[in-house]
Amino acid sequence: MCDSGHPHGHQAFGFLVDTSEIRALVDETRRLTLTIADAPARVEALKPAFAQLLAAEGWLPHEYASPDFTSGMGSGIGQYALYRATDGSLTLFSLVVPAGAETPVHDHLAWGLVGVYRGRQHETVYRRLDDGHDETRAVLEVSRTRAMNKGEFYSLLPPLDDIHYVKTVSEGPSVSIHLLANDTACVWRHRFEPSTGEVQAFRSGYSNAPCPPESHG
Repeated sequence: MCDSGHPHGHQAFGFLVDTSEIRALVDETRRLTLTIADAPARVEALKPAFAQLLAAEGWLPHEYASPDFTSGMGSGIGQYALYRATDGSLTLFSLVVPAGAETPVHDHLAWGLVGVYRGRQHETVYRRLDDGHDETRAVLEVSRTRAMNKGEFYSLLPPLDDIHYVKTVSEGPSVSIHLLANDTACVWRHRFEPSTGEVQAFRSGYSNAPCPPESHG
């Protein structure tokens, strides 16, 4: 995956989709970030608000729940920013994966929550066995696989369970919602090839918003 060549609108930060449901989750995230210093405890406290967003209907625009076959992510996978903090400390985005398509094996490098809003996914999570000293190589083993249905979600607390890939196993595209404590599509992360051990730096890019120039690594 690489930076998207998709045309961008004029708005890059803030509420790219402004609904009461999104504002409620962002406000609760900000409140808990200020009041709970421990990341695992903070993520646990955020679960009810995140579950409420996943259960709500009508707040996600159709265009942000549709595949993007013009993006640089490949396979029609679209990544749409819904909210981005101007300081890069928080993002909420939808990830649309067409039926039968799968993401690369990748990491996230931030705490957060990920849940299925539509469709059905199969997730494979990897455990890293090496010490990470060589930035171009990694030894991975599968630690868990699971089916994810609408409304189900999980926590991200790097380095635990931070390396994974998902595949859509429903007849139509799957849509997952991601709340993460970085500007996920614009930070340089890692793409893994478990069979060869190869690791590459990448940033996925948003389908609807540009990455700032200073994000180059």
